[in-house]
Amino acid sequence: MSNATEATSRAEASPAAWTRYDTIWMLSLFGTAVGAGILFLPINAGIGGFWPLVIMALLIGPMTYLSHRGLSRFVCSSSRPDADITEVVTEHFGPAAGRFLTVLYFLAIYPIVLIYGVGITNTVGSFIENQMGMTPPARWLLSGLLVAGMMLVMIAGQWIMLIVTQWLVYPLVAILIFVSLYLIPEWNLASVREVTPMGLTLSTIWLTLPVLVFSFNHSPAISQFAVAMRRHYGADEGTVKADLVLRNTAAMLVGFVMLFVFSCVLALSPAQLAEAKAQNLPILSYLANVNGSPFVSYFGPAVAFLAIVSSFFGHYLGAAEGMQSILRGTVMPDPSKVSDRKMKQGIAVFIFFTTWGAAILNPSILGLIEMLAGPVIAAILYLMPMYAIYKVPALAKYRHQLSNIFVIIAGVVTISAIFYSFF
Repeated sequence: MSNATEATSRAEASPAAWTRYDTIWMLSLFGTAVGAGILFLPINAGIGGFWPLVIMALLIGPMTYLSHRGLSRFVCSSSRPDADITEVVTEHFGPAAGRFLTVLYFLAIYPIVLIYGVGITNTVGSFIENQMGMTPPARWLLSGLLVAGMMLVMIAGQWIMLIVTQWLVYPLVAILIFVSLYLIPEWNLASVREVTPMGLTLSTIWLTLPVLVFSFNHSPAISQFAVAMRRHYGADEGTVKADLVLRNTAAMLVGFVMLFVFSCVLALSPAQLAEAKAQNLPILSYLANVNGSPFVSYFGPAVAFLAIVSSFFGHYLGAAEGMQSILRGTVMPDPSKVSDRKMKQGIAVFIFFTTWGAAILNPSILGLIEMLAGPVIAAILYLMPMYAIYKVPALAKYRHQLSNIFVIIAGVVTISAIFYSFF
């Protein structure tokens, strides 16, 4: 190989040079985050008024970037370049902590997979009934077909999933922008002139934080992402490039998503947002039903569908990885008796039937987010990496940073919101 060719190869692999590989991962992480949470976020955030939503928009950018950066750095701290998050925890804290984290990680992600089964069934069923004017198939049949369709893409392989997610994100981003801008003439700016009392502002932010954390969460894909970055760029350069990709992902999320959230909130009244919550529908499916515009009626459900499907892929990866680690650490430790291939097939069958069952039962999506998904995600995404930074020698260089304090406070406040429902 010539010196010029070698120099070109090094430049292409340098963390300072943005590559197509980075773009694919950025879009995949974006697609993992843009799902049911963001489609339900305007409902919770908008009920409290306009100005609390402004404060949330200022907070969620650094919250998203710094927390996911911490988790990525934690995964990259392993002495093994191919170690996933559960293996990294075991390496640093021992087998017992590894098993506990694996269970917690699974409990954070697995309910989200169930949420997407419910969300996509409600979205498609509402579209068939309200926009197409037809009677939707029986819920058990419709949900089974939709969940099976998403599962087939996952079974086809990770690279196929990344390609499908990438091509889903393009129309998703475009339609998200178009819908946001299209709703501008529908905006009611009366809420902008209303000053929300400080007590109500703080309580609204506090109670909405679990949904915010859930809505911008792409932690299920971080373990595979960090491993892929280290494999592609090397241990040290992979960590630097991972930080860059996560920063750009957070900026993309805040820009596109908060425009969408503000547009939806300003286009609907608090009473309408409460009605959408009661109907267990994504905000765009509700908009499609109450807005007379053909554009919103058809493209609203399309955005909801694309968002749920793209996000399902990343969360399925995390749930399957967590469940496999649990089984390997407990009842099926010997790969010679049950191969990885058979185990993955069994996990796929389990996730399919339980997601299908949840879609048939139709539990409250926001209730699952507020009571389970949001707080558990905050424990893993915000607090665990910060604890590791002050305990693991390999992460010592990240200590004594103000950003660590910010992430810890955000995580504690998010977890504490669960007590409101109890008391």
